[in-house]
Amino acid sequence: MLTILGFAMIATFLVLIMMKKMSPIAALVLIPALFCVLVGQGAQLGDYVLEGVGNLAPTAAMLMFAIVYFGVMIDVGLFDPIVRGILRFCKADPMRVVVGTAVLAAIVSLDGDGSTTFMITVSAMYPLYKRLKMSLVVMTGVAATANGVMNTLPWGGPTARAATALKLDAGDIFVPMIPALGAGLLFVLLLAYVLGRRERTRLGHLTLDEALEPRTETVLVKAGGGEDRPTAAAGPAGDSPGDADGADETLQGLDPDRPTLRPRLYWFNAVLTVALLTAMIMELLPIPVLFLIGAALALTVNFPHMPDQKARVAAHADNVLNVAGMVFAAAVFTGVLTGTGMVKHMADWLVGAVPEAMGPHMALVTGLLSLPLTYFMSNDGFYFGVLPVLAEAGAAHGVSPLEIARASLVGQALHMSSPLVPAVYVLVGMAKVEFGDHTRFTVKWAALTSLVVLGAGILLGII
Repeated sequence: MLTILGFAMIATFLVLIMMKKMSPIAALVLIPALFCVLVGQGAQLGDYVLEGVGNLAPTAAMLMFAIVYFGVMIDVGLFDPIVRGILRFCKADPMRVVVGTAVLAAIVSLDGDGSTTFMITVSAMYPLYKRLKMSLVVMTGVAATANGVMNTLPWGGPTARAATALKLDAGDIFVPMIPALGAGLLFVLLLAYVLGRRERTRLGHLTLDEALEPRTETVLVKAGGGEDRPTAAAGPAGDSPGDADGADETLQGLDPDRPTLRPRLYWFNAVLTVALLTAMIMELLPIPVLFLIGAALALTVNFPHMPDQKARVAAHADNVLNVAGMVFAAAVFTGVLTGTGMVKHMADWLVGAVPEAMGPHMALVTGLLSLPLTYFMSNDGFYFGVLPVLAEAGAAHGVSPLEIARASLVGQALHMSSPLVPAVYVLVGMAKVEFGDHTRFTVKWAALTSLVVLGAGILLGII
């Protein structure tokens, strides 16, 4: 019964948000609360929620201060040269812009943190997509999938979890997987090329000057009483798929006259950012503490006057509230899913459903199961709860734990768009994309990318 209710809860959540019948925050809170009552454990709901909130509180703190930090860096102009350089390389060609998104996301993913990757990628690319009227779900989909492939780096998390769970060396798991992961990354670039060609066909070309120069034209919008009234809007009228607001925005990241620019402090901000990312990779301090200190330094040095600091915090409060609220709402979902035992019963059912004849092919089975399991449950739950069971089943048929561990990594491209991954809310929040739109667009491409990695691993004899 718990297995059926677990799948029903997840399916209900996904259907409602993709059909836009509920907001993600409301769905993440109300649906698990309802199912907690249905399984007869409503009295424990408070304990489950508090446990989930306690587990995700450090992540929420990290995201809050990271958003403030990178928001300040955008305000002061740290990423302006990157935006200009990418735009000049892309030559206002939608195909090049999408490929550039994939390349940028893959490069920034080397820091091993998805939230940071999405903040930097969206900060650099969002103005280009808006100005060129490109689909924002293409940006979020390509960025999430590229980051998912790169998330398998030993310091990214999944590889370390697999090594710990099976008592293996992380290098022995990851290094042989590099060719298969490389194939996955090449597929992401090919996907970006195809999606970019589609955007180019839809939009055509702009010259560099046209892309950089704000334009104003009159469009009709509905007034309060329902009548049409004219208003000025920058850029061509109408929204591309994935846009959340009505009119196009100017390239604020390229506005040379905005009052928040701090050109004299450019190198201070650059060094501070590099130092922050280096400290994060070297794990000198917990990530929430690093971003808390970084945000405080950035605000104090760039905006020494209190009114200016308050104005910068207020400017980014909307993003902070949306993302932090989503994380704590997700804590309700994960707390109920774990506390009621639904996630364990679901995993046990999936493992038990594997036919005995598939025993010698447990690596392939593990790779296939990693797609739905890492999407519907946390990496901790999969790698520490399910992977040892799969490895034990494989060992009984002579399958090496190393093969099982490598196969367990292939689902990460899809995992990074899971509603249980806090970083995805940073991505869709900063890009102003509805989570349901992102899910509908991304899941099929991310799943295909994971299958490419799995296929390459099998063909090359890695898995």
